[in-house]
Amino acid sequence: MGEYVAGGVFGGAAHRRWLRAEAERQFAFFRASLAPGRGLCLLDYDGRPLPEPVQELHTVTRLVHSYALGQAMGVPGAEEIIDRGMDELWTRHRDPLHGGYVWAVEGDRVADGRKLAYGHVFVLLAAASALEAGHPDAARLMEDIREVLDRQFWEDGPGRFADEFNRDWTPFSTYRGMNANMHGVEALMAAHEATDETAFLERAQRITGFFLARAEENDWRVPEHYDANWQVDPAYAGDPVFRPPGTTPGHALEWARLVLQLWDLSGRTGDSGPATARALVGRALADGWDNDRGGLVYTIGHDGRVGRDERFWWPVTEGLGALAALLKLEARDDDTVWYERLWSFAATHLIDEKHGGWFPELGVDNRPAARLFRGKPDIYHSLQATLYAMTPGLSRHMPALRVPE
Repeated sequence: MGEYVAGGVFGGAAHRRWLRAEAERQFAFFRASLAPGRGLCLLDYDGRPLPEPVQELHTVTRLVHSYALGQAMGVPGAEEIIDRGMDELWTRHRDPLHGGYVWAVEGDRVADGRKLAYGHVFVLLAAASALEAGHPDAARLMEDIREVLDRQFWEDGPGRFADEFNRDWTPFSTYRGMNANMHGVEALMAAHEATDETAFLERAQRITGFFLARAEENDWRVPEHYDANWQVDPAYAGDPVFRPPGTTPGHALEWARLVLQLWDLSGRTGDSGPATARALVGRALADGWDNDRGGLVYTIGHDGRVGRDERFWWPVTEGLGALAALLKLEARDDDTVWYERLWSFAATHLIDEKHGGWFPELGVDNRPAARLFRGKPDIYHSLQATLYAMTPGLSRHMPALRVPE
C-alpha cells in the first residue's frame, strides 16, 4: 500500500480510494475485538485476542465511536460492535452504586473502580457518535454521562474538567491534566454535532482558550500537567503511557486539528484558528520529527530537548489529521511535503500489510517493539487519520462519510 501514498495527491480520487481501502482493512481487523460471549477484547499483532481478561473504559468507548463512523460508511457488521460496546458501557462499566463509569472490569467484577475524566469524556464521545448513528440506547447514555460530567467533573469557575476520583467520588489527588480536557473538547464538539446544543460548544471553547494560552506562553509547546489551582507543574511525572513528563508533540498536533474543528463549528470568526493551528503544527514537527529514524518522538522537555525518544503510532496519525485539516484550507507546499512524508513513514513502518491495523510502537531499528504496548491497542487514532482526510470539511465528518463514493 505504501507505494501509492508517496505519489498520491491530497484530495484526489486515487488517494481517497487508498484511504478508504486502508480504513476498511482496519475495520476488518478490529472486528475480532468481539469476545466470545460478552465483552470486548484487545488484539495481538495477528488479530487473535490477547489473554488479558481486563476491559478498560477507553477501549470500549473508542470502538463504539470508531464503528459508528464505520456504520456511516456502510461497513458490514459495524452495528454488532456498537451494540456490544453500548451494552458493556451500560451494564458493566456504569456504576449502579455510586454513579459514573469505572475504569476497568474483569467479567462482572470491577477491576479498577477509579472514576477518571479521561474515561468519562470518551463515554460522552461514544454516546454522541452512537446518537448520530441512530443507536436506540444512545440518548439514555448521553443523558447519564452528561449528568455525571456536570455533577462530578466540571469546574465551572476555571471552565475545565477535574481529573480523578475514587470509586465513591472521594478525591485521591489534586492533579489536573490537559489530556483529559483535550479529549473533553473532542467529545463536547461531537455532542454539539449530534444535538446542536450550544452549551457543549461553549464548554469546548472555554477549555480550548485556557490551554492554548498556556501553549502560546510556552513557545507553542502545550503544557500537560497542572496542580489543583491550574498552575503548570513542569516537574510532574506520572504514568509513562498516559502522563509522561514534559510536553508531547503528538498532543500539539491533535490540538491543531481540534482547534480547526472548533473554529469551523464556531462560524470561522477571525483567522486565529488557522494561525494557532499552524503555530502548533510547526512547533511539534520541528521538535518531534526524528531526522535519523523518521517518526515522531514521544516527549519534549520544557527546554525543547527530546525527553523520551520512543516512537508510537498515534503521534503520526495526529500529524496526518492536522496536516489534512490545514490542506483543506490552503494547499501549501510544505503541508503537502509533510503530509506525504508522514504517510510514507506510516505505510513503510507502521501499517501491518499482512494482518491489518497499525503497529503501535517501533524500536530503534524501526521494527515493531512491545515495551509499553501489547498487541494493537485500538483502531481510533489510525482510523481517524484515514477517514477525516477523506471528508471535505473540518467538522461534521460522520454526515460527510455517508456521501456515496
